[in-house]
Amino acid sequence: MDVVLRPLHGAPALGASVVDGGVAFALAAPNAQAVDLCLFDAAGHTEIQRLQMPTAVDGIWQALLPGAVAGLVYGWRVHGPWNPAQGQRFNPHKLLLDPCAVQVLGEYAGQDIHLGHQPDAPLLQDSRDNAHLALKAVVAEPFTPAARGPAIDPAQRLVCELHVKGFTALHPEIPAALRGTYAGLAHPAAIAHLQKMGVTTLSLMPLATCADELRLIKLNLRNYWGYSPIAWSAPTARYWSGQPGSSPRSELRDMVSALHAAGLEVLLDVVYNHSGETDEHGPTLGPRGIDNATYYHLDPDDPAQYRNWTGCGNCLRLDHPLVTRMVLQSLRSWVLDFGIDGFRFDLAPTLGRGSAAQAYAFSARAPLLQAIANDPVLSTCTLVAEPWDIGEGGYQLGQFPPGWLEWNDRFRDGQRGFWLQRNVGLGDWATRLAGSSDTFDADTRAAHSSMNFVAAHDGFTLADLLRYSERRNQANGENNRDGHGHNLSINCGVEGDSNNPQIQAERSQWQRVLLAVTLLSLGTPMVQAGDSIGHSQGGNNNAYCQDNAISWLDWTRADLGYADFIGAVHALRRSRAVLGSAHWWRSTGDDDGEQDALKQGVVARWFLPDGSSPQPDDWNDPAHKALALQLAAAPGPGQVSPSGPFQAPCLLIINGDTEALRFELPPGVWFLHIDTGGGDCLNRQLNDAETLAPGSLWLASAAPA
Repeated sequence: MDVVLRPLHGAPALGASVVDGGVAFALAAPNAQAVDLCLFDAAGHTEIQRLQMPTAVDGIWQALLPGAVAGLVYGWRVHGPWNPAQGQRFNPHKLLLDPCAVQVLGEYAGQDIHLGHQPDAPLLQDSRDNAHLALKAVVAEPFTPAARGPAIDPAQRLVCELHVKGFTALHPEIPAALRGTYAGLAHPAAIAHLQKMGVTTLSLMPLATCADELRLIKLNLRNYWGYSPIAWSAPTARYWSGQPGSSPRSELRDMVSALHAAGLEVLLDVVYNHSGETDEHGPTLGPRGIDNATYYHLDPDDPAQYRNWTGCGNCLRLDHPLVTRMVLQSLRSWVLDFGIDGFRFDLAPTLGRGSAAQAYAFSARAPLLQAIANDPVLSTCTLVAEPWDIGEGGYQLGQFPPGWLEWNDRFRDGQRGFWLQRNVGLGDWATRLAGSSDTFDADTRAAHSSMNFVAAHDGFTLADLLRYSERRNQANGENNRDGHGHNLSINCGVEGDSNNPQIQAERSQWQRVLLAVTLLSLGTPMVQAGDSIGHSQGGNNNAYCQDNAISWLDWTRADLGYADFIGAVHALRRSRAVLGSAHWWRSTGDDDGEQDALKQGVVARWFLPDGSSPQPDDWNDPAHKALALQLAAAPGPGQVSPSGPFQAPCLLIINGDTEALRFELPPGVWFLHIDTGGGDCLNRQLNDAETLAPGSLWLASAAPA
């Protein structure tokens, strides 16, 4: 076709958008000298036209292509200086993927033709044209978006972290053609398991199109977790079933709609802290060649190098207005196009780091975080931070804005240390149980701000936490050097699998204890999908590159008793207001203080096994491993009395000792509901004193279940 680009006024969306009269294109590249829009045949093999973009407006090259329609395949060539020592890496010999693409054609396979520099001379420009192999963007057909999901009471939320492919890849009740796909997760068999656990919220691991690292490609591996994005708004085709009439975009939208129809909230893990272009030795696929100094934090002392607080080779420059705009547009598209209800932000402190003049310090009022708070769409979403990166000042647990949830590694390590390693005292353990009130400011943060977990994708599965004292990561190709070395794990006497019934019973008991304490602690509980069936990764605690049976859930060996247990404990949490409290607990020992605390919502009273109140030495002595907690609430407007079935006081009793211990129970009639020792969900009336087995947790209340 023989067309001419027309200047486009206003502020169009970045990327390519179908509008009246054609397709609008916009590319943020303020330091570029010229930009070419390259059009390709439908297969992306042959460049059929190259059009020079009009002069940039406020750093954005924008134009209308008259008569163009959805399905058009395109890429960019960007002209400018080649001077890596000054942070300039323009190379018009390289076709570049639009970082705002919403649909991507092709896959990066590690060929060195994608390098902007010569393979053996990193400061010299490579002049080979890579268009025939380059990733390309496809102009997407507008479609009817998914509706937003159900409103979830934050105090009743149960989050399940899940990998779309791994959850269904081996599921025997899902048709083979749908396993490992978006459509597979939408299948009734997949949804039924989530409902069995009482899950309210799915936290899906990254779905944006990514580029595998060259090291993995050479080992015939791939970035299975997806933490190497190259097109932040384009759903990956890796999880598309290929069903006729569908696309990765439409199938993802339909999956979210099916999950919403089942009453589930859907969060998406997003990675805006870095890109898959990795470090200065990596490929030039998009932002690096579009405008390196705009998109990335460069080392001010050597702009040929990148700041690397992510450990992935680069960091996006999120203090730049155009990069912030790109991220905001991407986030809004996940919500408005696909119905995503919220986000978990990977290495979130990187999103809040300032410029070199600000010493790259994190601020809860950083431009991107402020923009999210002020956005009418994004401010209504559920927002979750992974509150650490690897840079200086990168540990920011408790420092994110009000309204955010934060992954709490102190909860994880505190529970592992108390139960398994026996090196955490009652005081620290009780603080984690009480929502980590030492970390989250009760005056500005809600009681559910702490996202409590014992196992997540990064680290041992819950089953492996009790099978392996050391990681087993040889399959990752790094000589077992990768992954956490400090796991606070135990093997219960045998490293790996065991047929010994006693060892199996001990491991099951510990799994139930750790699941129960996660579900019953103040805060937002999160479980990993595989932990609901006892999934093992063979000791691999960093299976990011294992797109195989190491990571895929093995449903043929599933122990569904864990899913039943999770469902039973969470049902009790939801039916007992004091367990799913929207208020911080108030601890007190006097009657006047107790009445004041009850007015605030929930009062917590702590007891030692003999019924006495703990003294300072008891809290600080790591040898003390037994404690009881009574939670009570006053009735609010329209609620039942404190003795009613939903407001009834609850009693949590824990014995982390190695010996059975006798507990004197507080006055009243108590009914036992959960005993992790046998995994039973009971309704037995308790005696005035009861003996707990070692390493066990009981939950009772003043009313029958």
